[in-house]
Formats: sequence, structure tokens, C-alpha cells
Amino acid sequence: MTSPLARRRPLLAALMFGVALLMALPMATACGSPSAAPGVSTVKEIAVTIAGRQVTPPPGRVEVTKGQTVRITVTGDAADELHVHGYDKAADLQPGTPATIEFVADRDGLFEVETHDSKLQLLQLVVR
Repeated sequence: MTSPLARRRPLLAALMFGVALLMALPMATACGSPSAAPGVSTVKEIAVTIAGRQVTPPPGRVEVTKGQTVRITVTGDAADELHVHGYDKAADLQPGTPATIEFVADRDGLFEVETHDSKLQLLQLVVR
């Protein structure tokens, strides 16, 4: 005759395995790691500073995955307008105050991000 504990051992093992899986899933997706669950989109954060007409980091290409959320935050030392071409997203820039544009990159292509008045290129967004 088997003891009650011996009969429950397979059930307890399956329960412990399920709990371990559930505990691992939120950690992978919350950290935005490559092991995140399929279909879970992480936010691509891009921070740019403008001081004395100098853009930091220097203008370059930033690649994102189609469907990914993009958050661009710009802090400048002069009033201007931030604009993402192709997505028609804009934000007013006030000296010393960060301005943020957030959107889902749902179109493939190369998109300029610039200031309108000072005509500074901040970056090129590549969506694939």
C-alpha cells in the first residue's frame, strides 16, 4: 500500500514546475530581455539633448522593430518644435524642459526626426 504522500508526489512536482514557470515569465518580460514572450513589445527609449546647436548623441540611425513602441525625449536650450516625419508627430520644445513623443512604429522605412525652426537633424529612425 502506498502512502498518501507518495500518491501526491507527482501532483506536487507538477504544481512546483508550474509555479516556477509563472515566476520566470514576468521577470523575463519586465526586464525587456531577448527571452521575453513572443508578441511582447518593449519600449525603445531615445534621449537627445540640444545645447548650443549641438546634438547629443550625434545624429545617427536608430533601428526599431515594426510594431515596437518608440519614446523620444528631447531636452533643448531653445524654444523649437520637435517633429517625427512620416508619423506626423510633433511636440513643442521649451528651454530646459524635456518634451516627449511616443508612438507605435507601425510603418517600415527611414524617418527623419528633427527640429523645425533650427533645422537640426536629431536622428533617423529605421523601422523594419
